Amino acid sequence: MSWRERVAREKVARFADEEYWGRPVPGFGDPNARILILGLAPAAHGGNRTGRIFTGDRSGDFLFASLHRCGLANQATSIDRDDGLALSDVYVTAVNRCAPPGNKPTPQERDRCLPFLSREMVALERLRVIVALGAYGWDGALRTLAELGHPVRPRPRFGHGARAQVGPFTLLGCFHPSQQNTFTGKLTPPMIDEVLSVASEAADAR
Repeated sequence: MSWRERVAREKVARFADEEYWGRPVPGFGDPNARILILGLAPAAHGGNRTGRIFTGDRSGDFLFASLHRCGLANQATSIDRDDGLALSDVYVTAVNRCAPPGNKPTPQERDRCLPFLSREMVALERLRVIVALGAYGWDGALRTLAELGHPVRPRPRFGHGARAQVGPFTLLGCFHPSQQNTFTGKLTPPMIDEVLSVASEAADAR
């Protein structure tokens, strides 16, 4: 928490004139969504600055461009909370609500945030499909679903394109759209588009 707030005070040069959000970042999207996209945590100078998850950073640029191509967003960019972005059948959130140092939350931070994810999942009454971005999102999804009464054994392993049935939910794995993954080609636009297309098909099939 203190680190999140310090980042918001000290800022970086390119955003020196902006007022940072500097607080826990809520989920965002369609309250009637059948698809939940689950990331790791807000970026220090992305969601922690703008107050909206995956907004104002390169990961968000990559993710929302794909959502737009797949017909799940009305625009391809996510710049700030007032940019007019609207999602259709999709809700985007993260395991952790606060930007962690080095983008590496501790287990204690994760466990304090998971109850909020549980509440979001319960509130999304039409939820059918969860797209986990990265192994951390996959683990957070499984932990939360277990708390909601849907444990699964043996525990399914994360992988890009991995698919598991957990209670009434379909869980899909996708590499996280981090700069490291997208700049190196580990995750390409066609790869994430394919996962989101599968998510839409799975939601329609339920």
